[in-house]
Amino acid sequence: MTQPVFLSTNDVRDRFSKAMSAMYQAEVPQYGTLLELVERVNQETLNQQPELQRRLEAQGELARLSVERHGAIRVGTAAELSMLRRLFAVMGMYPVGYYDLSEAGVPVHSTAFRPIEDDALAMNPFRVFTSLLRLELIESESMRQCADEILTKRDIFTPEARALIERHETQGGLTSEETEQFIKEALETFRWHQDATVDLDTYHALHDEHRLIADVVCFRGPHINHLTPRTLNIDEVQRRMPDVGMNPKAVIEGPPPRECPILLRQTSFKALEESIRFAGNAQGTHTARFGEIEQRGVALTPKGRALYDQLLNEGRKQTAGLDNEAHQAVMKNVFAKFPDSDEAMRREGLAYFHYHLTDAGKAASGGMEAGMETDMDTLIAKGLVEAQPITYEDFLPVSAAGIFQSNLGGGENEAYAGNANRDAFEEALGVPVTDELSLYAEREQASKESIVRSLNKTVG
Repeated sequence: MTQPVFLSTNDVRDRFSKAMSAMYQAEVPQYGTLLELVERVNQETLNQQPELQRRLEAQGELARLSVERHGAIRVGTAAELSMLRRLFAVMGMYPVGYYDLSEAGVPVHSTAFRPIEDDALAMNPFRVFTSLLRLELIESESMRQCADEILTKRDIFTPEARALIERHETQGGLTSEETEQFIKEALETFRWHQDATVDLDTYHALHDEHRLIADVVCFRGPHINHLTPRTLNIDEVQRRMPDVGMNPKAVIEGPPPRECPILLRQTSFKALEESIRFAGNAQGTHTARFGEIEQRGVALTPKGRALYDQLLNEGRKQTAGLDNEAHQAVMKNVFAKFPDSDEAMRREGLAYFHYHLTDAGKAASGGMEAGMETDMDTLIAKGLVEAQPITYEDFLPVSAAGIFQSNLGGGENEAYAGNANRDAFEEALGVPVTDELSLYAEREQASKESIVRSLNKTVG
């Protein structure tokens, strides 16, 4: 009997992300316009900066630039979150990082489902920022009970999707044909629904508590609320968005423009007001879906993150109410304290780097005596080793919350603030989340060990 041939989880993720992008472009045509704008700006940037193109190509970043996306979804119950974890596992995506958005007045906590291994990230680094509504943070007892009753009655997954997830788990993979069916069924969870499951009065009551609560609770499914292309020049995309009919959010989130980008910068066009049919045939509108843009830089070490957080907090105190140009100018001045060269960040232990042999290093490979100098600074000085910045693959809680606020009403609710509960989130998820910093540290250390093995003779 012929054994079935299973697709790799990388192939499943690649197919799914492309199908998701096509669906979202059909649902939100403005997103297709955004993709075109980002592609145009990226090409212009590469043409103007041949050294940047060379560096991205050497780092393996150029090939994945046009396929890189992230999405975001919000669910209402532990059961929904746990099943989503199993769904994303079919695509080789695992929960990385814990994000407490209550610190910004948003009643959710989150993780990012993403690939972890280097080869998986190189092929398609699609990631989905996934938030769980925290009913316990809703002030009104009647609203908590109302939301809980509504959420308990719904099933956001098709029976076929559930069956295919179980089949993947029991047989160890899906065939190409099964994968196509899985993608078709899984997309139903992420699809937009113009029909609400509640009447207009219930919607308004939940909306008045917080717009995000209404968005999570009042529909048959959680609907993907945005997808995100990656740009090489987020400031230029922000400047041009109005020229192509988009209303950008007021301020680009994250660090200011730099020669050597760090972590993550984000902006978006503001969420669209869309017609909704409520139970009882009442007509109304709902605002949820938008298009986001991201510009990624190097991943920072704990020391680098501490400095980043300190400077970000300093900058935020000075930028309230400023437009984007003034905001970025202030932040650039504040962030002058953060070294703006790869070598300085590396030497000061502020960022993570991947070490690899140069051509000279490869020529010397195996020719050094065991125990000889393997200090990376020395090897770099001798021209045997190069250090490349490791791209940050995750999210910033403040940036995520800023996007949420700008597209869901902007207002903070102090009653939600400072209520991190990672244990409860992991219990709902069904597994611990992976610490994102440990992944970067392991990758850096593995690259150093590989160089040591290559340069030293095998003993014994």
